[in-house]
Formats: sequence, C-alpha cells, structure tokens
Amino acid sequence: MSVPHVLDTSFHEEVIKSSYPVLVDFWAPWCGPCRMIAPVIDEIANEYKDKLKVVKINTDDNPSTATEYGIRSIPTLMIFIEGERVDTVIGAVPKSTLANTLKKYINKNNK
Repeated sequence: MSVPHVLDTSFHEEVIKSSYPVLVDFWAPWCGPCRMIAPVIDEIANEYKDKLKVVKINTDDNPSTATEYGIRSIPTLMIFIEGERVDTVIGAVPKSTLANTLKKYINKNNK
C-alpha cells in the first residue's frame, strides 16, 4: 500500500478536515532517516487502514505547512484528530514506539 502525498494546497482538506485521525509524515527525498522509516509508515498505514488516514508531505516542496507546524528536523510524524495536532514523534523511531503512540488515540481492536 502506497501512502498518499499531500501538498500545501491540499493539507487543510486532506488532514484538518478529515473525519479520521491522521498521521502525517513530514519528510524529504534527501533525508536518510526518512527513507529508513518509510517501510514502517507503510506498515502502519496498512495495519490501521480502517481507523487511521496516513499521508506524507515533502517539506522541500511544501514549505508553508512545514513552517506552520514548526518542523525543524525530519522525519517528523504528527497525529491530528478533528483538525488538532495531538502528538508529535520526531526522528526515525522503531515501529513499536510509533504504534504505542498511536494506541493512545486509536483503539485498533474496536471499529
């Protein structure tokens, strides 16, 4: 499953207005740790597909959104619920760390 990309122009519609919780991966193509975490993001997107929307945003191509959310280092992962940022994970973290963070907001077993 390929994680869709959002742009500065579509961020509000795709993330802020989403009825699902959203995990946003702020990344750039030249970022080694971003490439390391990409398979983890894909796995999370697949495992939580019924409960979580997962998107990526290239910070080089979409500087407005990165600036708005104070992105200083990448990868940065943010969780949005009902348009509000509720959590942030910075760096290429293990899948277990990301999953534990998500579980605070999403009960994987309940539909």
